[in-house]
Amino acid sequence: MSDGPDLDALPAIPRDREGPVFAAPWEAQAFALAVRLHERGCFTWREWTDALAAEIGAARERGDTATGYYEHWLSALETLVAAKGLASREDLRRRRDEWDRAVRATPHGRPIELGRGREPGGPRG
Repeated sequence: MSDGPDLDALPAIPRDREGPVFAAPWEAQAFALAVRLHERGCFTWREWTDALAAEIGAARERGDTATGYYEHWLSALETLVAAKGLASREDLRRRRDEWDRAVRATPHGRPIELGRGREPGGPRG
């Protein structure tokens, strides 16, 4: 699976002539993570596009028109990572909660550090 991702298989992806475009750094990071996991053989690009299409389709069925493309991307990535056994849903939830606490504990204009806002006695890392 060393070939690069087929962006034509993702017609809704925000892009310009040079490739994907991102409104925030986390979007680029989520994109890169999916590409890297594909390149490492964790899943095929077809599995990825199917997971993303299923996520977007489920959102549409719920009448969700407000969720952004890369929020769907991240949700699909979490689903596929859990389905492949790369991380459990609980691990993903715990890490998301750690980041949420760190964001809320970080003063405006300062870099977010994952350890900020850590629950006392909580797991490290």
